[in-house]
Amino acid sequence: MQIIHTVTELTNALKSRTSVALVPTMGNLHAGHIHLVEIARRHAACVVVSIFVNPLQFGANEDLANYPRTLQADFEKLDAAGADIVFAPNVEEMYPDFNAEMNDLGQSMIISSPPIARELCGASRPGHFDGVATVVMKLFNIVMPQIAVFGKKDFQQLFIIRELVRQFNLPIKIIAGDTVREPSGLAMSSRNGYLTPQQKTEAARLNASLKDIVAKIQQGNTEQDAYAQLKMVVHEAFEAGLFRPEITDSELIAQTIWAGIHGVCSLQIALGQEGWIQWAGIEARLQLMQNIMLQGLLRDSATGLQSNF
Repeated sequence: MQIIHTVTELTNALKSRTSVALVPTMGNLHAGHIHLVEIARRHAACVVVSIFVNPLQFGANEDLANYPRTLQADFEKLDAAGADIVFAPNVEEMYPDFNAEMNDLGQSMIISSPPIARELCGASRPGHFDGVATVVMKLFNIVMPQIAVFGKKDFQQLFIIRELVRQFNLPIKIIAGDTVREPSGLAMSSRNGYLTPQQKTEAARLNASLKDIVAKIQQGNTEQDAYAQLKMVVHEAFEAGLFRPEITDSELIAQTIWAGIHGVCSLQIALGQEGWIQWAGIEARLQLMQNIMLQGLLRDSATGLQSNF
């Protein structure tokens, strides 16, 4: 496995490669990342994994400085997983106009994400997905892969990356890897290390709540019945204190879930020093995402055909 730190080195290493898959990461790798590498391995002769903690996608009060960096351990995991090349650039390599003294990336050209970027996770992180889209475009231009693999856990990011590829006519196939979960049901995340054991146990209950919502929706024969079931289970979970999403009204929570993009049910919460807190207006260390696909659960009462929402 080659470990490469510069664009020039990487370009030279890829000159003779005709089938390349890219797995972009920010490091601190876990089993979910390795699963994506394994998918890439099945679809291309050469697997490139990037490790870069991208400053452009972090807000002023977020955890850029403290984001877990475990480069040596990451190299060992990727070598064992069969990655061919690890591209681990520094900030200057990815942002040529970076001014260290001014702490200014000098990136005046930025990808503007679609409206979905301002919803859910993006509502409390302005500019986050613009930063993600911009660095992913850079990586696409540097690596020039035929395939790129992203996880379904960050479904909002996945949607935006697919739009990036579609709208810019990029000759790249995006493959989505299933979410890998801890035994408790909590989706694996590089930020799970911020959680205490007790907080981890509480966070895992989110997945159970989502599964309950899916089960309730499956009992409905029409959209109206299913939505009524959804409102009921969300209200019960909200009243029981199972989760505190970014909005505090259970009716609005139900509407937010129902309107999930492309059939994804998403609850998002923030975890701060005092436990579960509301995201809006409060500085928090962590925003957890738990998503469950809802496609094809409903049947139209008139036609008997399944519908998606």
